[in-house]
Amino acid sequence: MDIASLIQHPEVLLLVLAPLFFVCILLEWYFGDKRQKLPLSARYRGQEVLCNFSLAAMHQGADLLTGLLIAKLYLAVFGWKLFDIEMGPLSFIALMVAQDFCYYWFHRASHRVRWMWAAHVVHHSSENMNFSTAFRQSLMYPLAGMWVFWLPLVVIGFDPNWVVFVVLLNLGLQFFVHTQAVKSLGPLEWVFNTPSHHRVHHGRNPQYIDKNYAGVLIIWDKLFGTFEPEVETVIYGITKPVNSFNPLKVTFSEWRDMFAEVTAAGLSVKQRLRILFAPPTSSLKSEE
Repeated sequence: MDIASLIQHPEVLLLVLAPLFFVCILLEWYFGDKRQKLPLSARYRGQEVLCNFSLAAMHQGADLLTGLLIAKLYLAVFGWKLFDIEMGPLSFIALMVAQDFCYYWFHRASHRVRWMWAAHVVHHSSENMNFSTAFRQSLMYPLAGMWVFWLPLVVIGFDPNWVVFVVLLNLGLQFFVHTQAVKSLGPLEWVFNTPSHHRVHHGRNPQYIDKNYAGVLIIWDKLFGTFEPEVETVIYGITKPVNSFNPLKVTFSEWRDMFAEVTAAGLSVKQRLRILFAPPTSSLKSEE
């Protein structure tokens, strides 16, 4: 498939990259499980891997079902674009950087707004870290509002197909930071998100919580005060474990808890709104 076809059908990009993903998984499994050169938290456990792949399939299905509606919205907004941007090498780089900036704020909001955390917690609920963890995604992202964060790019004047392509390319590149096989990338650590930076992001160690939201560029975390280097060994997972490999339970546990709290008797409107939209306090964080 050539680049023109990918731009017209960006939803297939991750399928095109899938063989590379699976080669990386096999290599990591070989060195971790067979050669035992990686920590125990990097090992592949059958039930969890099956759960991760099931979550990925559910996520892709939800994206396909909601993609048409979101595409129509993006096209409608594109009619109000501020600039006519012709795609070329420089504008592509500009779109990559702008999208990564938007991703940083989406990711930060996904930790600081409980409604969005209810979807994103799925990705953090594993107590292990290996390439299969990258597949651990939620089908609830469209409802949580992930797509809202790319609307400014369409308003600026970037073609919606290119926006979706770059969003998926960004997510595809993030697959490679979900590993414990790479300790450091030297000077690249200063600018780019790396496995070391992302291991911190998945940590439940107190100093690692709500740190390193980067997609591709770690510079946003350094600019906005959310960067934390990897020093102490990372303890993966959330402080309220799901304790299940059932993909439905993993997907909906936090939504269930949130709606149980918000529908409790005797609460004011302000209290109910706080439950939905204030920072989460019961899964990964403590009350601030």
